[in-house]
Amino acid sequence: MIQLKGVSKVYRSGQGEVRALDDMSLIVKTGEFVAVRGPSGCGKSTLLSLVGGLALPSQGTIHACGFEVSSMSPGKRAQFRADNIGFVFQMFHLLPYLSVMDNVLLAANSTHDGIRDEVQSLLEKFGLDQRRLHRPSQLSAGERQRVAMARALLNRPKLLLADEPTGNLDPKNAAAVLDLINEFHQDGATVLLVTHDDKAAARAGRTIALECGRLVEVDAAAQPT
Repeated sequence: MIQLKGVSKVYRSGQGEVRALDDMSLIVKTGEFVAVRGPSGCGKSTLLSLVGGLALPSQGTIHACGFEVSSMSPGKRAQFRADNIGFVFQMFHLLPYLSVMDNVLLAANSTHDGIRDEVQSLLEKFGLDQRRLHRPSQLSAGERQRVAMARALLNRPKLLLADEPTGNLDPKNAAAVLDLINEFHQDGATVLLVTHDDKAAARAGRTIALECGRLVEVDAAAQPT
C-alpha cells in the first residue's frame, strides 16, 4: 500500500536548510492501521504530505495505492488524491460560508444524481443529520471534526491520512472520532495516523516513531528488503 525508499525532504531558505525527512525507508501494508509518533518538528506531518502527494521528496521514491507518487505531475497527483486518499487534519479546514452538507460535497469526485443522498447517509451515520444546514461556526469542535471525517470518507478512499485529528477535541469527542477511524479501518482500508495522544496510538495495530526526520522505532517487518 505504502512504500518509501531512501526518502529525504529538504526545505531551503535564505537562512539555510531544514531536513524534515532524512533517508527514510518504510512499508505500510494494505489494511494496516499505523500510528506515527515523535516530538514536534520531527517530520511526521511531512511524511503524510509526501505519501498523499501534497509535496514531492527531495530524493527517494514513494509508492502508494499502486502508484509511484514521487514521479507524478501536479495534475496527476491531484487526481491520485481525489481517487485514493482521504485527509483529516487537526484544524478541520472547513469553509465557514458553506453549510455542513456543502462542505462535505466539496470532496465529491462525481456529481451523479445520488451524491447528495450519499452525503446525507454519511451525516446520519456520523450523528450530523440535524446539522446538515448549519455552518461550521454553529458547530462544536467535535461536530466540525466529524464533518471533516465525512468529507474525507465520501469517496470511499483506500487510504486515510490523519494528522492529529483529536488534537483539538475533548476526551469524549476524541473517542468518537477514533471510533469512526477504527470503523473505516475495520472495513479493510489503510490508516496512517499522526498523533501525540496515547489513547489514539493505542487504536493502531503498529506504531512507528520519528526523531529528527529519521525512523527510530519500527517493526522489522516494515522495512523494505
